Amino acid sequence: MKYTPPPDQGLELLYQDAHLLVLNKPAGLLSVPGRGEDKQDSLISRVQREFEDALIVHRLDMATSGLLVLARDAQTHRALSIQFQQRQVSKEYVAMVYGLPPENSGLIDLPLITDWPNRPKQIVDFVNGKASQTIYRILDTDLIQKRSRLALMPITGRTHQLRVHCQFLGYPIVGDRLYARVEQVEAEERLLLHAQGLGFTHPHSEEALSFTLPAEF
Repeated sequence: MKYTPPPDQGLELLYQDAHLLVLNKPAGLLSVPGRGEDKQDSLISRVQREFEDALIVHRLDMATSGLLVLARDAQTHRALSIQFQQRQVSKEYVAMVYGLPPENSGLIDLPLITDWPNRPKQIVDFVNGKASQTIYRILDTDLIQKRSRLALMPITGRTHQLRVHCQFLGYPIVGDRLYARVEQVEAEERLLLHAQGLGFTHPHSEEALSFTLPAEF
């Protein structure tokens, strides 16, 4: 599939200081450059035009929009990376899914592994998969369209974790071109998955920082 990133309309910064940046990644934009000359446009390359010292700490899928924190020096990058590795960062996503889950909230505990013949797709594998957990909560439902808006809080951070967990349970995310059926993909122009909440400790001031950016869908 041809990579067609969204137009560069400037950075949507929520926070900046001498050590870090927090901003909104548009849907359809790579977090970092991919392979090939046609995949060099990315969030980090756009940010570095304005902030040359910016360093990527974590990523969002190309199709996912929402909050990212970037470091501006090696010490901050190292400290933030440790917080992510040790699961000290709070993350909340919102997704529109097909179907009406019977329970208002719960824990999805399904191990994941790369589907090597079809990578970058991931699959549930109870024998060889890595432990993957997601907490979900229903925010609202549309009984006519049979859709639900979910809050998703990943405990682990596996590739495509939220997308595969929802799809495996029978509630694929609307617009998911990797995991949803054809008619479900055509219903929307983009994947309806957005990183709306991010919380972490500032590595220098030790202040607890929390950011919320509501989804546009």
